[in-house]
Amino acid sequence: MTAATWRPRSDRGAATAELAMVLPLLVAVTIGLVWLLAIGSAQVRAVDAARETARAVARGDSESEAVARGAQVAPPGSRVDVHDDGGQVTAVVVGRVAGPGGLFARLPGATVSAQAVAAVEEAAP
Repeated sequence: MTAATWRPRSDRGAATAELAMVLPLLVAVTIGLVWLLAIGSAQVRAVDAARETARAVARGDSESEAVARGAQVAPPGSRVDVHDDGGQVTAVVVGRVAGPGGLFARLPGATVSAQAVAAVEEAAP
């Protein structure tokens, strides 16, 4: 090749090709992070539901009312259990957060759980 016919390769399109290769990875990482936020949010809701249920039973509300109130606060489909041993009330909330689906359908869901204990309040005379 002579110097007159040789031309340097152009870098045009290189950025587009690199973006096309990296973009699916960025989308996957973003979906994963959003799913982790959903798990964190569900865990906070489970803690709140357990605390609300235990406090309601401890202050004298009926167990069915307290469980219904806890189920409203808990993540959808959660199980709320109450154990009253006379001096203290224990509420346990267990729920499940489904996986992100789509390309991540093979990922298992996450289980969130929380437990709260409250001392039974004495009735005012």
